[in-house]
Amino acid sequence: MLYQMDVSGVGAEDALRMYWTHLTHEAQQAAEEDGIEPPSKPKSADAREFAEALIRGVHENRERIDETIRKVSHHWRLERMMRVDRNILRLATYELLEMSDIPRRVTLNEAIELAKRFGAEGSPGFVNGVLDRIATDLGKE
Repeated sequence: MLYQMDVSGVGAEDALRMYWTHLTHEAQQAAEEDGIEPPSKPKSADAREFAEALIRGVHENRERIDETIRKVSHHWRLERMMRVDRNILRLATYELLEMSDIPRRVTLNEAIELAKRFGAEGSPGFVNGVLDRIATDLGKE
């Protein structure tokens, strides 16, 4: 959803609506093809609420998040970073700044896994380096 917002310029609420509509449509199509009952609600309301809180939080705090990233990425302008990397950094930086109940290690590990799965070859190391500096500067353990 953050990637979609970055590419298209839509706001958080539009991105969330489009994502959940698409997800529901895809699930209904798959159920019809498999001859089973389509899902009536998300499998985990908690997961949906958490995802929505993250998307809204990144959107509402984007200036602060981007400034935090800029302070530690001396040789990389935010605008020149790969979109995938930039949005992984935004998501993880939001967690580091605003979600004190999530340990540093969890945030960094999840971000690195996203970078491995969706980024380029050098993305995991880049994401790790930037986030490690942010977490250290914030004193997050």
